[in-house]
Amino acid sequence: MRSLVIYSSKTGFTKKYAKWLAEDLSADIIDVTEAKADTLLNYDTVIYGGGLYAIGISGIKYIKQNISKLKNKKVVVFATGLSTSRDDVVRVVKNHNFTAAEQKQLQLFYLRGGFDYSKLSLLYKVIMTFLKWKLMLKSKHKLTTDEQGMLASYAKPVDFTRRENLEEIMAYVNS
Repeated sequence: MRSLVIYSSKTGFTKKYAKWLAEDLSADIIDVTEAKADTLLNYDTVIYGGGLYAIGISGIKYIKQNISKLKNKKVVVFATGLSTSRDDVVRVVKNHNFTAAEQKQLQLFYLRGGFDYSKLSLLYKVIMTFLKWKLMLKSKHKLTTDEQGMLASYAKPVDFTRRENLEEIMAYVNS
C-alpha cells in the first residue's frame, strides 16, 4: 500500500507531525504548495495535515478540489492547533471545513500542536495581536483555560507535539 503525506505548515508544528507520519508509514511526503492534482492517483492512502486558523484548516482547498480523485482511497485529514482535543471542537472543525458528502470520504483527526508568535507572517501577527487584545480585555476569571494558555504563549512559544499523538492515526491507516 503506497501512502502520501501532504501538509501545509506556517510555523512548523504540522510539518513535524507530517514528517513523523511519513517516517512511520514509509510514505512519500510533500508540501501542499508543490502538490499536483495527478499526484494523488499513485497512492492508496492520502494523508493531509494543516494548521487551524479560525477553525479553517490551512490549505484544505487542495483536498476539496481533488476529492473526486480520492474515491476508493483511504483519506485522512489532520488539523493541528493549540487547544487540547475535545469532541465538540473536532465536530465544529469537521462541519466548518467539509460537506456531509466529503465527511463520508475522509477521517478527521485533531492533534495538539503549538504556538510561536515569532514564526507567524505579518498578516497572522496582526490577526493574532487583535485576538490577544480581545482576550486581555476580558476579566481574568472569565478566561477559559485555552484562552489563558494562548495569552501565556505570546511571551514564550509552546510546543505540544508528541510522536505518540499520532497513534490513533497510525491505527486507522493500518486498519
